Amino acid sequence: MRSRLLSLLALLVALFVAVPAASAATAETATTKVVKVGKQKVGYRTFGSGRPLVMVMGLGGTMDSWDPTFLDALAAGGHRIVLLDNEGVGKTTALKGNLTMARMADTTAGLIKRLKLSRPDVAGWSMGGMIAQSLAVRHPKSLRRLILMATAPGDGKGAAPTPAALQELTHPSGTAALLQLLFPPDQTTALTNYVADLVKRPQIQPQAPASQSVKQTSATGAWLIGQEREGRRVGNLTLATLIGGGELDQLLPLGNQRHLAELIKRSQLVTYPDAAHGFLFQHADDWVPRMLAFLG
Repeated sequence: MRSRLLSLLALLVALFVAVPAASAATAETATTKVVKVGKQKVGYRTFGSGRPLVMVMGLGGTMDSWDPTFLDALAAGGHRIVLLDNEGVGKTTALKGNLTMARMADTTAGLIKRLKLSRPDVAGWSMGGMIAQSLAVRHPKSLRRLILMATAPGDGKGAAPTPAALQELTHPSGTAALLQLLFPPDQTTALTNYVADLVKRPQIQPQAPASQSVKQTSATGAWLIGQEREGRRVGNLTLATLIGGGELDQLLPLGNQRHLAELIKRSQLVTYPDAAHGFLFQHADDWVPRMLAFLG
């Protein structure tokens, strides 16, 4: 009897060892989920474990516009990464009325509450940084720390895109023209690596619908010229903030990040002389450790 039990135990142990543990989700494999936030459906992905870090995408982008290698490095630093699509993008539905940073900030705050994230850290890139600023002003108890990447203030004193950047933004080639603005002309390796990383995720859709990008452009313009009250109140923020930018950025020139660093008292500014709007990917080997050190 004892020998039979031992044999059975050995068999069970062998079966347990033979069955591989379910692999943890990554930026490449995380599934897109949808939750109801008020009258809106919001598409999101989450992977990793630890203190939540909510990543807010910029104008014309989707969750697929984040470099998976960049995201996985943040997750490996001990964070649960939460991505979402902004209003009218992907599986996030559009609402009636004019699109504003405040409304997109409320969507983000609603997702944070719906997922019970309990004061996560929030990072926003480009227009996503404007949304993150509005979120911090409108919902100060919804987040702990703030990271603003290649973005701009909303007090009407920021620097506008250069004429060359505006011309590229309206270029018929669309995505191809925008990609050229992410990295300086002499950084072709950074551009190639970014694109190669994006396509690691199957069936990517890195571009928002053209009609929604037009609405986002209008909302961004209103923010830049100080038409949203939250933009005029960013100087009242007291939470710890990390600001980053590329000194060759033509979309949202470095003067914007410098102005934000002056406005937000508990902020620190990091800039990269040979980088542009996509500095966070070009210099991920330096920027990611800075993010992780800041978040603690």
